[in-house]
Order: sequence, then C-alpha cells, then structure tokens
Amino acid sequence: MRIATFNVNGIRAAQRRGFEQWLRERDPDVVALQEMRAPAAAIPSGVFGAYHLAYDEGVLPGRNGVAVLTRHAPDAIRTWTGTALVRTPSDTHTHAAELEPTPLARGLREFADQGRYIEVDLADAPITVASLYLPKGGLPAHLQKPGRMREAPDGGARYERKMRFLDAFARHLTRARRDARARGRELLLMGDLNIAHTRHDVRNWRRSNQVEGYLPEEREWFGSILSPRTLVDVVRTRYPDIDGPYSWWSWLGQSFTNDVGWRIDYHLATPRLARAAVEAGTDREPAADRRISDHAPVVVDYHLDSLGPTPG
Repeated sequence: MRIATFNVNGIRAAQRRGFEQWLRERDPDVVALQEMRAPAAAIPSGVFGAYHLAYDEGVLPGRNGVAVLTRHAPDAIRTWTGTALVRTPSDTHTHAAELEPTPLARGLREFADQGRYIEVDLADAPITVASLYLPKGGLPAHLQKPGRMREAPDGGARYERKMRFLDAFARHLTRARRDARARGRELLLMGDLNIAHTRHDVRNWRRSNQVEGYLPEEREWFGSILSPRTLVDVVRTRYPDIDGPYSWWSWLGQSFTNDVGWRIDYHLATPRLARAAVEAGTDREPAADRRISDHAPVVVDYHLDSLGPTPG
C-alpha cells in the first residue's frame, strides 16, 4: 500500500503547479494533505480524481485545512470539531457531515476549530491514518531581536501557543494510539510537524539552534513521542545516518537548488506498521521551477501482508 503526506501550501495553487499530474503518476492509495487553504466551495473541481475526500477546513480563512484522500470510503472519520466535509469521487456538495463526537484531550479546545487534525479508519487495511498540521510557532521572548526577524516581535506569544499545542497533542496522541490498538488497528500519524528532530533533519543545523522549528525544547518534545514501543519515524529508519531527505525548502533565493532544506514532514507509525515499510522517500522535484509547493510529498510503500494478526 502506497501512502503519502503532502503539505500542498494551498490546493488551488498546487493544482495550477501540477498536483493532479503528481497524483496520477504516483498513484498512492492514501494521501494526507495539509494547508489546503480553501473553503469547501473553492476546492477545484475534479482535483482529487477518483479518491474519497475527508476534509476539515477549519475557520481561519485562507489558512490551515487538513484532509485525507482514500481509494475506498473510510470506515470512520474523526475530527476535533465533530464535523468534516465527506465526499465520494462524484460528489460536489459543500456542507459538512456530523461525525461521532471525539473527546478532546486537555488543552486542545483552543485549537479544535483551526483545521489542524483529521483521522480516518481505512476500509481496506487495519490502519488508522491521521493528518496533522502543527503550528509553526515562533521564538521565545528572550530570543526575539527587533531588526533581525522577518515578523514583528510578539513577546513570545506564537512560541507559547505552539508549546501549549505540543503539550496537549502529546496527550491526544497517546489516546489515539491506544484507541487504534483497541480497534485492532495500527496508527499512522502523518503531516507537517514544523519541527526538525535531529541535526540530520536540517541542512544548517549549527545555525538553527535559535530558530523556531529546531529549538531544543521542540526537539526534546519530538523525541518524547517516539520509542520502539510507541511511534517510529519511518523515513529515518530507512535512512538512519544521512542528511535529509529534506521535505521543505524556502521559496527564497537558491535554497531549493542548493538543497538547503528541512525535514519537517513525517510518517510516524506504530512499530508493527513501521516494520512493514519497504520503500520510503521524498518526491523532490527535479528543478525549482517545477515545484508544486514549498514542501515535497513524503511517500512510503508498506507491505501489509507482513503485518500478520494484530496482537491482543
């Protein structure tokens, strides 16, 4: 089963740049999407071809929005708001469906309607797939230096918001993993986590220790959600000692051409599913002028026959 995650940085812009061609040629069975940045009525007609769509657009105009595309209608869909746009390949409606309510982990309520998380139970495999767009964050107040920042200093507000999210999401993730196991399923969390975990995940790591996305406390949190018994970074297990493969490059300058990138888009899988990965990598475009997004898709092929029966 081929499974991909892709921060499209706006589905309308991504369509103009070649998203549909990528989808046809790579032919994934499941795709987690982030930063759709489109209300339901503005999703381009036919952009998802023959896939079923589950989409939480959130309430922030032109921002966020997470989705999961599947070949078959999911067995179940869950969001933090209890609603989602659910479409078959032939549907064009724009109204959201009411879903079974999902209890929120402590601290998540302030983020619940922002279009940051959706999960589905696949119909054709014992897997729960989740798509996450984690807040980018900012610098803590003591690292903010006026004149050396692209954004105006905010006293650490964006940083503090991200840290609140990380704290709450760790609780949610533990619950989601245990709930999936209780249903006889593996959990696969995918998406843009806006954190480069190790020095192999950012090109200029020595200069990035005081940059959001590579702060020590962010990397410490990332390490806390991984273990051989909980969640495994699938791509890193395939490439344990190399730099990259990166998944994000700035639009500015020669970052893409010179491969000055960050690996911030992940497949994090329960251990049995992680062991089923047979191919993994990043679909980096051959040239800067052929980029679909500032992110590249991260694609993993899983040999599900190797899973065997789920332990009780």
